[in-house]
Amino acid sequence: MVAVGAILLRPWESLGGGAERLPASAHAYVTRAIDGDTIEVRIDGRLEDVRYIGVDTPETVKPDTPVQCFGPQASRFDHALTEGRRVRLVFGAQPRDVYGRLLAYVYLGRRFVNAELVRRGLARTLTIPPNDRFAPLFARLQERAARVGRGLWGGC
Repeated sequence: MVAVGAILLRPWESLGGGAERLPASAHAYVTRAIDGDTIEVRIDGRLEDVRYIGVDTPETVKPDTPVQCFGPQASRFDHALTEGRRVRLVFGAQPRDVYGRLLAYVYLGRRFVNAELVRRGLARTLTIPPNDRFAPLFARLQERAARVGRGLWGGC
């Protein structure tokens, strides 16, 4: 009954609006990976940029910013992992950033993409309350990656 109500009410249709209320999660198709921590998705017929919550990969496409150490590797990983695939977006307490991008924890099947980036040393943690649900997990993963010199911790 709840699922039928959700489908009929279509709460995700407000994704493009200002004072929006998003569902807790939504499925989307990744049209492209923009860089290591941002993807473009098609959700309910709209294209939306999605910024991964809790992580920050080195820059590769930011205007007026040089390509940063290990940025290309993070970007390649994100492209290979997510492009052309369906993902589940779990939205944070704050649904958008100052640039209008959706903020989400991203899952590819059972794989937690945000955590995978930190675990592989392709991202640093970036905790911005109120979207801090997995901050302790990300901190542990970063500590382990740094301790063994994985990814950017050994190459930069």
